[in-house]
Amino acid sequence: MEKLRRLLERLQAGNVTVDEVLKELKNLPYEDLGFARIDNHRNLRRGVPEVIYCQGKTTTQVAEITRHMLKRGSNVMGTRADKKTFNQVQLIASDAKYYQTARIFTVQREKVVQNSGVIAVVTAGTSDIPVAEEAAVTAEVFGNPVERLYDVGVAGIHRLFMNMKVLQSARVIIVVAGMEGALASVVGGLVDKPVVAVPTSVGYGANFNGLSALLAMLNSCAGGVSVVNIDNGFGGAYVAHQINRLGEKGE
Repeated sequence: MEKLRRLLERLQAGNVTVDEVLKELKNLPYEDLGFARIDNHRNLRRGVPEVIYCQGKTTTQVAEITRHMLKRGSNVMGTRADKKTFNQVQLIASDAKYYQTARIFTVQREKVVQNSGVIAVVTAGTSDIPVAEEAAVTAEVFGNPVERLYDVGVAGIHRLFMNMKVLQSARVIIVVAGMEGALASVVGGLVDKPVVAVPTSVGYGANFNGLSALLAMLNSCAGGVSVVNIDNGFGGAYVAHQINRLGEKGE
């Protein structure tokens, strides 16, 4: 609705014609690029603009989607983006940022509302960090302060216990773990906060590329643990962000 309000103000001021306003209104629900339909109302419905999943798309497709989103003044974020894709985006937006470990690029055009509640991102091991960084960067881009606590898995659980302050100070906790995925249950049994568990594909053969961690997290006996898909750091951060926003509203 903010877009519509600005259009009406510009029309009243004589800065645009009626035909130009009608053209803009036509593209408000979504913009059809042929290979993609950009959801222009996503931010109004969800509080976050549409995010580009880059894997499987060509660099040209990602760049075109980015260009059209920027044309409308939207912030842009792309996940699972390699450096080649980012270089193509930079030709359109020189101020684009790339987070190599997270494989995310961002372009900021609008101010993001900042939440006060902290989201803690915790990993079982160092090998889980790429997925954890996808979650951490996503949460930060969405306007959340993030505290990282890496390599505190159950093989040396004292490392977790010696950093309880991080868990206790958070409003939401994202736990990223592969192998048997036990860390989510441990953390869930220690805190009174929502825990979002992200299984990773890290592990030996019987890990089945993350399936064992996924099933272990789904079968957690600790209450208050929710689970997203394997290696889905973005999805984990999205859930944590929504929970954090409710805390800001006092709901």
